[in-house]
Amino acid sequence: MRAVDIIIKKRDSEILSKAEIDFLIEGYTKGVIPDYQMSAWAMAVLLNGMTDQEITDLTTAMAHSGDMLDLSQAVEIAVDKHSTGGVGDKTTLTVAPLVAACGLPVGKMSGRGLGFSGGTIDKLESIPGFQVGLSTQQFIKQLKEHGIVLTGQSADLAPADGKLYGLRDVTGTVQSIPLIASSVMSKKIAAGAHAIVLDVKVGQGAFMRTLEEATQLAEVMVSIGKLSGRRVIAVLSPMDQPLGCAVGNALELKEAVEMLHGIGPEDYRYHCLHLAAYMLILGNIAKDIPEGVALAEQAIKDGSGFRKLRELVMAQGGDVSYVDDLSKLPKASFVESVYADKAGWAAVVDAKDVGETSVMLGAGREQKGDQIDQAVGILVKVKIADTVAKGQVLFEIHANDPRKLQQAKERLKEAVKIVDKPVEKPPYFYGVIGI
Repeated sequence: MRAVDIIIKKRDSEILSKAEIDFLIEGYTKGVIPDYQMSAWAMAVLLNGMTDQEITDLTTAMAHSGDMLDLSQAVEIAVDKHSTGGVGDKTTLTVAPLVAACGLPVGKMSGRGLGFSGGTIDKLESIPGFQVGLSTQQFIKQLKEHGIVLTGQSADLAPADGKLYGLRDVTGTVQSIPLIASSVMSKKIAAGAHAIVLDVKVGQGAFMRTLEEATQLAEVMVSIGKLSGRRVIAVLSPMDQPLGCAVGNALELKEAVEMLHGIGPEDYRYHCLHLAAYMLILGNIAKDIPEGVALAEQAIKDGSGFRKLRELVMAQGGDVSYVDDLSKLPKASFVESVYADKAGWAAVVDAKDVGETSVMLGAGREQKGDQIDQAVGILVKVKIADTVAKGQVLFEIHANDPRKLQQAKERLKEAVKIVDKPVEKPPYFYGVIGI
């Protein structure tokens, strides 16, 4: 069996056998099959797709490319959540502590930024000392002792996906339903969570641009999860505009922590409370959404959510003073605003433009291996359907490079469209699959 034959077969839209997929994933994991061949195969998959059986076989192969965690040795039930990527989506940093504070253990293996979508691990690294590379043994021990773990993808858990994840980011193969579904679910299956809430984004700032595509992805992932014996639901949420206000690592961490104190944008608050509620339902803590939302709100009001975040930071070696005093987080050298040149209503706040501008400032990776600038990013001061006054601040840019700052100003002027008539406010969610 040769990798080139498998590439050609998928290039010609033929169906790959389980043996062929196993051969490809095992060879790539071991370094026998090089990046350039895997890139060619990934592009063929993006262009020609895969059957449900192929996707399931790919997911299984990637999940079994390394260790498989059994979290039942640590807790009776562990829940996880995953977002398919979005601009300003720092939800895990708020939701995980809230859910854990309600008595439901959260064991999450998170990724780094992909394309213009930020990564939870990159944001956590704004805290000095925070360890994102826990071993399998450390993962299980911390889950048992603290009821919460947020770590990077361990080298011994789904290592095939770890390699392919970074490759997709720089080869134009991110927007592929088979590759996204298998990437997400292989990590979740390998990490051992018993119940999973998937946040599937749809819109300009998402990898799935249409509701039809997002629904297809959600259905595939829910099906994979259930076939693997997991309780899985998927929430379809809009991503035409950034979630919340902050876009950029330290800025997003600050907004996430503030929400644990009950402070922050309404769209972000709604998103966090409802995702927490779905997790609590799957974990048998809440019987329905109203009860789940009430429990999450209580964890904000009584401070237990914030205390659980502090516990997490200390357990993973982070300097907790950066959470206690958010002014200590990394700051950019230059902070300047973009202003509205006319009055009206905001019809467009383009998440993709904002996300790509944030990457250009240094908050994300343009090439594999690029260093992240924790301090830079954008604060979005306007939402779709808002009334806008002439001269109003639309964006606040945080930059460390004067040239990039000017480029960001020009790009962001095009990210907002102001019209003369009122605009309908977009929904918080489009629907839920699997419940």
